[in-house]
Amino acid sequence: MKESEKKRLRGAGHSLNAVVLIGTAGLTGAVGAEIDLALDAHELIKIKVRVGDRNERDALIKQICANTGAELIQRVGNTALLYRKQSDQT
Repeated sequence: MKESEKKRLRGAGHSLNAVVLIGTAGLTGAVGAEIDLALDAHELIKIKVRVGDRNERDALIKQICANTGAELIQRVGNTALLYRKQSDQT
């Protein structure tokens, strides 16, 4: 993805509220399914990841992106902005 597109998505994501909160239980099957559904519905979502230290958060966000096919647009503190283009099938 081009940097100009990421910049546009960061701007669009600024006003979004987090749709999924991940706590000490980590990434469960239900949480993964909820993230997948949210990406299907919205393409661009914010999630809050409140686990351990920075390295654990980064690893969990990478795992989420790998599992869902989403791309990390931005991470600020505990909040990650994820994007996955919707399929054109309706």
